[in-house]
Amino acid sequence: MPANFLHGIETIEVTTGARPVQTVRSSIVGLVGTAEDADAAAFPLDTPVLITGPTQAAALGAGGTLRDAYDAVWRQGAAVAVVVRVAEGLDEAATLANVAGSVSAQTGAFALELAGSVVQQTPRILAAPGWTGQRPSAAANPVVASMLSIAGRMRAVIVADGPGTNEADALTYAGDYGSDRVYIVDPGVLVFDPVTSAPAERPASGYAAGAIAARDLSRGFWWSPSNTPLNGVIGAARPITFRINETETEANRLNEAKVATIVHQNGYRLWGNRTTATDPLWAFLPVRRTADMIYESVEQALLWAMDRPITGQTIADVRDTVQGYLNTLIARGALIGGQVWIDPEKNTAVTLQAGQLSLDFDIEPPAPLERLTFTASRNGDYYEELVATLSEA
Repeated sequence: MPANFLHGIETIEVTTGARPVQTVRSSIVGLVGTAEDADAAAFPLDTPVLITGPTQAAALGAGGTLRDAYDAVWRQGAAVAVVVRVAEGLDEAATLANVAGSVSAQTGAFALELAGSVVQQTPRILAAPGWTGQRPSAAANPVVASMLSIAGRMRAVIVADGPGTNEADALTYAGDYGSDRVYIVDPGVLVFDPVTSAPAERPASGYAAGAIAARDLSRGFWWSPSNTPLNGVIGAARPITFRINETETEANRLNEAKVATIVHQNGYRLWGNRTTATDPLWAFLPVRRTADMIYESVEQALLWAMDRPITGQTIADVRDTVQGYLNTLIARGALIGGQVWIDPEKNTAVTLQAGQLSLDFDIEPPAPLERLTFTASRNGDYYEELVATLSEA
């Protein structure tokens, strides 16, 4: 019987059951660069600022790299970006150091990690167009190195420019990395410059980052950005040989070496699926990003479960919440399959009494179709069919 006497009607609200999981935003680009003509009040140094359209971006001014970088993203169909403006140095080396930033002061690239707190948006696609193609003293690029320090924690990927000089240099550059979070694009692109009324070379990373973001918005984070036409591009900074059925082309050799490139096939397209990962399980960029977005979404969605009593209902609600989300992703084509289960060996009386619950789940993101093979042969029997048809006529 109820503890309290009541002569009337009562309503008991039940809060058990699975909850919907909202996928975190995967399409936000994080840009680091210079803008010496920027409105300093709107874009303070080493501070994440959220941009949602070209009118706001105009306050970056014409100088430096950030305005062009944002324009490249916006041209691909993505509007939201987090930008971090750094000071121009006395020379390229000094500016490169400013873009790379300080981990202790959280300046430069490291300031991107503050975006979640400062602007309530976490960029998942990081780039610093104009500042990732250098190899100072024949060593790995310091800006990419800084971004690698934070990309795993942010569950982000880095779009880096290759050196843009020649194929050999691009292959050497790719050898500096072995991370499933680095996606290299080489060479740069040509765009029309309205100031000079002539083609101008620009880093490809801003265009590639925009293509990734736009593909997320139109298709989903599980789609590869490869084979995406690049808006605003009128050429590749270095002509790249490409034939879709030929292995001995520069495009294919770059892709084999884990470098994406710009090819001309019904327009200028981004071409390449692979990160610099050494583990074949994480070779494809969309596979890495799919896992990232699922992990982040599940963690964010289960805040409601924290500090609740560990009961059979709580355990079932957590399990069903995750399974329901995986089922949704399977139905959308984001996963081939996914299953949640509870391992009794991990959930003993000791661990549960200590407030620790453990669930396992597996996922399998779809790999991009990178190679399509047809086996063709001649068949003389069709002549017999031809004769038979004519005879009947």
